[in-house]
Amino acid sequence: MTKSVVKEIGVLVPTFKEDKILILFGPQAPKELREMAVIHEFENLEEEPLKEGGTIQFGDESFTITALGNLANKNFKELGHISIYFQEPMEEVLPGAVFAAPHGFPTINEGTVISVK
Repeated sequence: MTKSVVKEIGVLVPTFKEDKILILFGPQAPKELREMAVIHEFENLEEEPLKEGGTIQFGDESFTITALGNLANKNFKELGHISIYFQEPMEEVLPGAVFAAPHGFPTINEGTVISVK
């Protein structure tokens, strides 16, 4: 299981709640991206953590991964970066995108544990 902890929540993160988009970045994220991202730090990282049918959990809220782009695992491992869409997949899934259901925005605070199984 991949496990990460939320370290910082950008001031613009709540503005994406209506669109049901959550942007994750590792601690090395540049300043201009930190404002719109949830900054997290891995405690444990598996080789290929993201997979269709797998789950991503924020605290006790669990979501099923319904689709992912071809670079999602690479970006997640190298940069801690993925964009999670809590909605139906679009016709073309962007390379770093992850789609998850149910289609609600998770509750996230500093210290929230993110688990990927």
